[in-house]
Amino acid sequence: MNMAAIRYFSLVYILGMLFTGCKQEINLPDQPLSDYIKVYMPQAANGPVTYNFSNARDTATIIYGADYGGQGYPSEDVSVSFAVNAALADSFNLANNTSYSLLPEKSYRLNTAAATIGKGRLSTEPLKITIITKGINAPDDLSKTYILPVTIKNASININEKLRTSFCIINIVPVLFNRKGWSVIDFSSQESYGEGANNGRAVFVLDSNINTFWHSQWQGAQPGPPHYIIIDIGASQSVSGAAFVARQGVNSGRPQDIQLFLSEDKQVWKTAFTGTLLNDGALQKVFFSTPVSGRYVKLQINSSYSSNLTHLAEFYLF
Repeated sequence: MNMAAIRYFSLVYILGMLFTGCKQEINLPDQPLSDYIKVYMPQAANGPVTYNFSNARDTATIIYGADYGGQGYPSEDVSVSFAVNAALADSFNLANNTSYSLLPEKSYRLNTAAATIGKGRLSTEPLKITIITKGINAPDDLSKTYILPVTIKNASININEKLRTSFCIINIVPVLFNRKGWSVIDFSSQESYGEGANNGRAVFVLDSNINTFWHSQWQGAQPGPPHYIIIDIGASQSVSGAAFVARQGVNSGRPQDIQLFLSEDKQVWKTAFTGTLLNDGALQKVFFSTPVSGRYVKLQINSSYSSNLTHLAEFYLF
């Protein structure tokens, strides 16, 4: 047999083997199209979403909804219902090593808990969650970061479990009250002369100038703590916390251990805060564990850093 014949039969053999291998059948599992058609929350696609809301207004809004995922468009209406699943807050914190507090039930409302993805459409109408940022229904402690897990509760077609829940991370940022109309009506002592004509007196905690300050008396007498100042804020307000700016450039005498009280009549005082300030010249905020209402505010300084005297540049509420 010559070389040409050998090459011919070899080629026939190889092609035969290839075609024989291609005849092997692969049985794929049945995968109906309906398995790929699911509803989901588009807000969940990029993980938790952080919202920073000011309490300058009474409420804020979060938009949510559901989308149709899969081939084509729905051939009939798709019903979807939503709910807040409080249990998911704990599982989120455990999985992400966080410690967010669940937003209190009084502080939000789902304006619509049920919606429809209409025939031939790909999403529900935009839905709204109202977040209460101010007043008695706002979260009590504005120092906390809150979580609100909004989830698809039920749907008339399959739900994409990986995108079923939108985790809303919520901060409510306090805005300082306008101090117009506020007045100092009482104080333990003040330095009326020793700090100069435009310094030392109690009124300077409200003048919006961090370079002026109230100073307890040191000329002629040096009364020790507790030092206090009482301010009339003009009308009863719900107060969530206070802010302070210490005297600039002088560490000794800055307030250390303080208390804050509120009253409607200057007779009965409600304790709003007891705690310690930093020895720092920057704006410091302290948060009440729960809002306290009153027209009159008493700041009491029980001790100061390295001194029996005290001084303070600015005082605010929020």
